[in-house]
Parts: sequence; C-alpha cells; structure tokens
Amino acid sequence: MGAFLSLLNQSFPPKSTFDVRDIPDLTGKVVIVTGANTGIGKETVKALLQHNAKVYLAARDQVKGETAIQELKFSTGNEAIFLKLDLGNLKAIKAAAEEFLSKETRLDVLVNNAGVMFSPIEDLTADGYDLQFGTNVLGHHYFTKLLLPTLISTAKTSSDGKARVVTVSSSAHMVGSLEFGTFQDTPARKNITTYMLYAQSKYGNVVFALELDRRCKSEGIVSISLNPGNIQSDLQRNMGSISRSLLGTMLYDTAHGALTQLYAATSPAAAELGGQYLLPWARIGLSRKDAHDPKLGQVLWEWCEEQVKDV
Repeated sequence: MGAFLSLLNQSFPPKSTFDVRDIPDLTGKVVIVTGANTGIGKETVKALLQHNAKVYLAARDQVKGETAIQELKFSTGNEAIFLKLDLGNLKAIKAAAEEFLSKETRLDVLVNNAGVMFSPIEDLTADGYDLQFGTNVLGHHYFTKLLLPTLISTAKTSSDGKARVVTVSSSAHMVGSLEFGTFQDTPARKNITTYMLYAQSKYGNVVFALELDRRCKSEGIVSISLNPGNIQSDLQRNMGSISRSLLGTMLYDTAHGALTQLYAATSPAAAELGGQYLLPWARIGLSRKDAHDPKLGQVLWEWCEEQVKDV
C-alpha cells in the first residue's frame, strides 16, 4: 500500500512552486546535460542557456545534437556546445570525458539525464550489458567517475563550496530489485520483462546517487536523484500503440519534466539536498527504503568499478 500511495503522489503532483524564472544567473557555470538533444534534456539545456550557463549538450547522434543546438540558439540567443557521448559504449564514454577535459578545467553541474526505456530484450550495449542497465546505470557511473576529480576541484573554488551531480531516476524504481545476474546477457536476464529491466535500472540510479553522496559529500559533491514525472517524450517509442495511448492521458509536457532537475541543478536551496530524492515538481520525497542500504550501495559501486577498470 505504501508503494502504491507513493506512486500516486508522484504521478499526480500539485502545482509547482518552482519556476524556471527562479533560476539564478549562471554566468561562469559549466554544465553537462546527457541525452540533451531531445525531450527533457533539451528543455533543461534551454533553461540553462537562458540563464547564461556554459552548457555541453551531450548526445550520441551528432546530427541531431547539432540540430538541437541551432534550435536552442534561435530560441535563447545562446549556444550550447556539442559533446559526442554514447553511454552504451564504455570506450566512447572515455573519449567523451577526455574531449570535455581537453577544453574545460571546471564542471559545476553534471546532469545524468539520458536514458533508454523498454528497449527490446535482445538489445545490448557495445560491451554486452543489458542496454537499459548498461546505459542508464553503468554508463552514467563511468562518465561520472571520469569527471569526478574535476567536479571536486570545482567545488573547492565555488562560492558555496559545492558541485552537483543530478541523476534522473523514475517512479518505476519503486518496484523490482537489483538482480546482478541480469546486468549482462545471461539466461536469467531473458526471463525478465523489458519493463522490469527498466525498473531495475531506475532503482540502480537511486542506489548510485546515494552511494555517490556517501563517498563524496565531504568533498563538496551534492548528489541528488529524482523522478522527473510522467512526461511525453521519445522514451515511449518502444511502447506498444495501445500502451502509449493509455499512458498519453497521464503525461505532462517536457517543460514540466525539466523543472525538478533544473531545481536540483541550480537552486541555492538544493545545494543542501545531497542524498535526497526529489519528486515532481521540485519536491523532496522518499525513495524506496532499501535503496538506502549502504551495503547495497557499496556492492553496486564495486560492481561498476570492476566493469570499467580496464577500459
């Protein structure tokens, strides 16, 4: 019953008390938003540009990314910078981080926004991991790991002594569990539906964000996870037409979807919310209780570290 009430609370949020007009001036701030050529990510970049941040729009498809940059320049007057990032390929993630670090010496905010949802069960990453877990969790873990020294050094020079990592989860994290034997292409994985594999990845996002908070809070890292809300976006492309039609009656636009991560990324108040889980729209909420188990966080972190140690 508790999980059901939590899902209900997240699916039908009250009117937001936070507005993009509340974002402070971000002049001098450097931000990366992953999966930012479309949907919530693109809307997030738009608001950040409107408030003068230097924004790296990270996406896998360069043509789509550069098209989004031109559209955003037309609407905001400011221009994002394209960063080629394929979160389903560990070597490509390393190359993306190296490209960014060759240009910048600071990173104030990393928004781990990208994700895949309900992908066909046969879809794997370039390295043989379940596409949803490999992209949503392992990919973001590795990208964050590579950028962490720069985030920490930035925190030391920031006026508030903080740098932020915002990781986008979902209300779907409330169901299922972390089945480590399904993170790669195993027989056990093929016995789980793509819906549960998605939920598992979103659970992993919350566990990752909490473990990052435990490990790096003392170094000025503010790690927040969140549910952006039920949003109409390209994420639904793998759903059947009937499911999409039914879900469509409960979906909000991408402008609403960007609100909570913009709050987490920019609000002075959110600088004190490390380890929290936010609900739509920009509200402090509760993630599932077992996500806070430090032993689980350690095991997941060490598993991810083992996967990327030889990249």
